[in-house]
Amino acid sequence: MRIYSDEFKREAVAQVTEQGRKATDVARRLGISRAVLYKWIKQSGSGASDSVPMDATVDGELARLRREVAELREENSFLKKAAAHFAKRPRGGG
Repeated sequence: MRIYSDEFKREAVAQVTEQGRKATDVARRLGISRAVLYKWIKQSGSGASDSVPMDATVDGELARLRREVAELREENSFLKKAAAHFAKRPRGGG
């Protein structure tokens, strides 16, 4: 678990609450999770955390990740079938 300075936390929170940047973008750029950033916003006592629908954001991200996993599983299945098909084909030679 990383320890962040109070100054780092304040700057991260300010980017969202004062500069109006998206928490997702700030978190990604700083290399922290959105959940950590939202926690810092809440701890700062800033009213901005009330306007950020964290549950909706997390739910949306969860849904996106589930779709991505399903798509990757489908692609993986296709690749396995293709590999099995090509493994069975005799090599043309002369």
